[in-house]
Amino acid sequence: MVAIITGDIINSENHNSSEWLGILKAYLSRLGSSPIDWEVYRGDEFQLKIAKEDALRAAIHIKALIKTVKGLDVRMGIGLGSETFKGVGVSESNGPAYHRSGRTFESLKEEKLNLTIATGNGFIDETLNLMLKLALHFMDDWSPVSAEIIVLALDYPDASQREIAERLNIQQSAVSQRQKRARLDLVQELLAYYSKTLKELS
Repeated sequence: MVAIITGDIINSENHNSSEWLGILKAYLSRLGSSPIDWEVYRGDEFQLKIAKEDALRAAIHIKALIKTVKGLDVRMGIGLGSETFKGVGVSESNGPAYHRSGRTFESLKEEKLNLTIATGNGFIDETLNLMLKLALHFMDDWSPVSAEIIVLALDYPDASQREIAERLNIQQSAVSQRQKRARLDLVQELLAYYSKTLKELS
């Protein structure tokens, strides 16, 4: 079972792609090689194949990275399932994971949501998507500063507040305030719940 993330950049037409494309590609490059694991196409759309355990963390990481650029956001549909055909690139591959990702991504605009998941299990989907909908209330509102603190927390999960403060050249108390404002605690709880839920799937 794999996870496929299909996404596009919101408000990309009002921004120069140089503001966000390099950031996105640099992160995707850490997760695998293009075009077999990820591709950016049609200007502002992308697709990523990733281990199912890492899918939600990667999606939140991408969201935080893109939101470090003021005025930008990202829409993503995550699909979990098998891969029945492996093409030259991820956009040419196929299988239930791809169908679920594509369908859930297509439904985002209608539902006015920026992140949903389809696992093939109705009950798990309902629970996870309700949690995501609630989490998006604060994630969609991340300022560039809040987004940056989330990126650092995901990049350096074992770093102390003092180490993050040194990295950002700010006071430790400011790191604590920024983490609270970004609701880092809830992001971490959501990721822990996702990991636990996946065990039910396998």
